[in-house]
Amino acid sequence: QVQLVESGGGLVRAGGSLRLSCAASGSIFSSNTMGWYRQSPGKQRELVATITSTITKYADSVKGRFTISRDNAKNTVYLEMDSLKPEDTAVYYCNLYRFPLNYWGKGTLVTVSS
Repeated sequence: QVQLVESGGGLVRAGGSLRLSCAASGSIFSSNTMGWYRQSPGKQRELVATITSTITKYADSVKGRFTISRDNAKNTVYLEMDSLKPEDTAVYYCNLYRFPLNYWGKGTLVTVSS
């Protein structure tokens, strides 16, 4: 069984930065794809960024502003968010994909004020 616990969300002004962390427990392998997704009120959950070993993928809306990384020794994935915009406001969810299952954390709220 896999458990994911996010932390680091909060309130920040536009232009500011936040760093999200996701601590994973259970059977985690460095080859597992991990990522961050977000969901705003009234919208579908969307991909923010994923990382598999050292390969990263970003949504166009966050490219150049967000950086995903992972520490396999700590079973932790991070999302460094810079130049935050009000439209980044959402609940951010940590994800681990191991075929054929998706595992999700409970989410952490990020609010960006204008």
